[in-house]
Amino acid sequence: MQTELGIGIGWRPEIADAVERLPGVDWVEVVAENICPGHLPAALTRLRSRGTRIVPHGVSLGLGGADRPSEQRLADLAERATALDAPLVTEHIAFVRAGGVLTASPLLEAGHLLPVPRTWDALRVLCENVRMAQDSLPVPLALENIAALISWPGEELTEGQFLAELVERTGVRLLIDVANLHTNHVNRGEDPSAALDELPVEAIAYVHVAGGIERDGVWHDTHAHPVTRPVLDILTELRARVAPPGVLLERDDDFPPEAELSAELTTIRTTLTAAAGRAGHATPRSVARPSYRVRGAARAHEGAPTGTRTAVRAPSAEDPAPAPAPGDATDPAARAHVALAQASLLSALVAGTPAPEGFDSRRLRVQSRALAAKRADVVAKVAPELPEILGDGYRAAFLSYAKDRPMRAGYRRDALDFAEQLLIAGRPADADARRRLTRWWEERATQSPPRRATRFVRAARAVLVRGGAG
Repeated sequence: MQTELGIGIGWRPEIADAVERLPGVDWVEVVAENICPGHLPAALTRLRSRGTRIVPHGVSLGLGGADRPSEQRLADLAERATALDAPLVTEHIAFVRAGGVLTASPLLEAGHLLPVPRTWDALRVLCENVRMAQDSLPVPLALENIAALISWPGEELTEGQFLAELVERTGVRLLIDVANLHTNHVNRGEDPSAALDELPVEAIAYVHVAGGIERDGVWHDTHAHPVTRPVLDILTELRARVAPPGVLLERDDDFPPEAELSAELTTIRTTLTAAAGRAGHATPRSVARPSYRVRGAARAHEGAPTGTRTAVRAPSAEDPAPAPAPGDATDPAARAHVALAQASLLSALVAGTPAPEGFDSRRLRVQSRALAAKRADVVAKVAPELPEILGDGYRAAFLSYAKDRPMRAGYRRDALDFAEQLLIAGRPADADARRRLTRWWEERATQSPPRRATRFVRAARAVLVRGGAG
């Protein structure tokens, strides 16, 4: 049974006071990793006491990755769900790290949500990971479709087909982000209407609406700009097919005044009301289609070799009944295949290795720059002393550092590694700034900063490693 949520907004500390005052907010969503169950922000506690539902939204599980989900991360998410008395928890259909034991290579962290290849192997891996997560969580799980700048070569399923198979095999709910459907329309040429037609809309737990911006023909899902008309048009199309239990406005940066947030929520309500009125006079296209259009026809091609593109035809009167769902137990070879593919892609994005065959090199460069820029922004937030010490030179110095040095253990460790690399190189040039950076590093690193001889050794080793990677 679905939980009716209503209209909500993403809760962020920067707008906590505004969220409490906004009229008609039925629920909020919080980034799960940003809260501590034993020390909830006072603003969230007040919302709970008023009866406002709170849904934790995870970003670090990486259920689409080749590795099985971390027991500790699952336990942390479960703890947050219990602490917030949440009706459900949500995560993403994405991978966020790659490498490690499955590939006998260093574990790489993306610091971002990356798209899963829509292949049968990747689907089997995802399904098994989802079932593990479902078994570990005290409430239902819903998964979000993500936005992407890049496409995997040789995909075997459309996004709608991939999500439909995922729901049928696991029973997981869906969090549909209509802004991400628009992003994938601009960046990957995918038709949002076709995706909605193929989705099992009855599995939707709630919907995300967010803003973005287009630059040089690429749509950036920023969550820092107003919601655009094309995104609202997709919301209208979705509402013509189903009444979603909840719709939420996301905003993660460059927060506008309270009045603008309120106006955007009003626009969402108006859009839904108008679409509901029109839906009563027309039969949604998805209702008129046989339920096995995706599942039966797609499964007929499941035996195709991974990496080949197959055409999924529309059903006809001669089509057989849908085949029973195949066993979802993951073949170790499937995990290994997915692991190698994801590690190769992530290494190209964050470690400067060559682009894997079949990928658009220009788009990979765009994605790589976006990942580095996000790292710079997040490090500046978790360690605000660094841009203060380095001044205008912070961003250029960090992007140079990040070019061939992947994040290895989260953003706080990344900040320490960045500072250490600067000190090894005898930077910054200003002696007073260098002393301040040294003190900052000493206070957080639990050991003395590297001495001059150590700096030379580490710098030489880094040059050799980069030379070998090239």
